[in-house]
Amino acid sequence: MSAASSPSVAVVLPSVWRQYHALTKPRVIQLIVFCALIGMVLAVPGVPTWAQVQLAAIACFGIWLVAGAAAAFNCVVEQHIDAKMKRTAWRPTAKGQLTNGKTLSFSAVLCGAGSAVLYFAVNPLTMWLTFATFVGYAVIYTVILKPLTPQNIVIGGASGAMPPVLGWAAMTGVVSPEALILFLIIFLWTPPHFWALALYRVEDYRKSGLPMLPVTHGSEFTRLQILLYTFVLFAACLMPFMMRMSGWFYLASAIALSIGFCGYAWALWRNYSDALARKTFRFSLIHLSLLFAALLIDHYL
Repeated sequence: MSAASSPSVAVVLPSVWRQYHALTKPRVIQLIVFCALIGMVLAVPGVPTWAQVQLAAIACFGIWLVAGAAAAFNCVVEQHIDAKMKRTAWRPTAKGQLTNGKTLSFSAVLCGAGSAVLYFAVNPLTMWLTFATFVGYAVIYTVILKPLTPQNIVIGGASGAMPPVLGWAAMTGVVSPEALILFLIIFLWTPPHFWALALYRVEDYRKSGLPMLPVTHGSEFTRLQILLYTFVLFAACLMPFMMRMSGWFYLASAIALSIGFCGYAWALWRNYSDALARKTFRFSLIHLSLLFAALLIDHYL
């Protein structure tokens, strides 16, 4: 290789790596793994042993691989939709930087590797639950529900709510009622979180042809649904305390965060603006992150 060709290789290789990395939707995966980790920690009474820490790290790695595979598969299925939307037009599949064959092969490798890690190094239950989550998101939600019904995010939200259950199963080998409470919180959080985004991205969704709630039922109806969901979510966020999974620190945090989310939803319902919808969406991310962080801190108090 000549010296003149070296700089181009140095530029191309990192660029290709970034394209494959973008397929895994890193920000989404970080939240998924974080929620799974919370499930792992809460499943272990007291301070975990070194062996449990190692098991949790392996489980997080396996879940990350399978979640990344699902995200890459989603990019293939929705590449034409992504190309029409400002929020997603930058994705490598939408821009034609990576072929469908390469992306599907990448997804298959990640899914296979992650499933093997979970099956042999964690336990079969976690592997099957994680694989079912992959199918639920990549196939049932992306291929079937999303283009057919405005309730897509409600039904498909079950896949997104699975990480704490996966984490709990990884450490205990069972799915307990406590894990299902964590599942319920994320399941109820998902619609108001996503519909807030859909409100200020409504023109993108209209162009894409996807039957998102603001497109099919209008802004006012969607805002009312967001408000009602935040009220129900408030009640669900109190359940860890009521079931004695957590103590007073978590309760205080959950009440404060839930009042904040309901406050944003109320303001959005009464007086809509794109800026407020964007703030509501961003606060929803803060809400879930801090809520689960409070569970983690409370676990060791």
